[in-house]
Amino acid sequence: MKKKYLYLAVITGLLVAADQLVKMYIHTQFHLGESLVVIPNFFNLTYVRNFGAAFGFLAESHPTFREAFFLAMPPIALVIILMIMRGVKDNDTKQIVALSAIFGGAIGNYVDRLRFRYVIDFLDFHLNNKYSWPAFNIADSAIVCGVGLLLFMMLMETRQKKAQESAAKA
Repeated sequence: MKKKYLYLAVITGLLVAADQLVKMYIHTQFHLGESLVVIPNFFNLTYVRNFGAAFGFLAESHPTFREAFFLAMPPIALVIILMIMRGVKDNDTKQIVALSAIFGGAIGNYVDRLRFRYVIDFLDFHLNNKYSWPAFNIADSAIVCGVGLLLFMMLMETRQKKAQESAAKA
């Protein structure tokens, strides 16, 4: 097995396990909407059911469309990630980790969709109960971190190319 696929399997497995274990705890130990203050005026664990995507996107759409969309899209995204991974060099650790985080996060949320038809969110950040960020979960965090790392790598690559072009012109 190539190193990149071993990384993909390990990172994905760890992310999905952590995500699902915490979600199982929240689902079985909290009532819907119940909060546990972790850091006063900043961070709670709150049981939220998200029928949409990030920030509730499509949550108000027709249930049949929403369910079909959210059950069809993750497998397509996972296949695309695997196709991209085929072209990644075995020693490109940053890109492998980034794609693995996205892959693991997508699977973590997909498991919820298959089990419940919604995603369990629980990380609830706010400032003095006035300004709040929509609740999210470990899988969401993995996806955001993976995408962020890919964007950072693209930015660095663009800067490096511009610097090389400038040096070649001088």
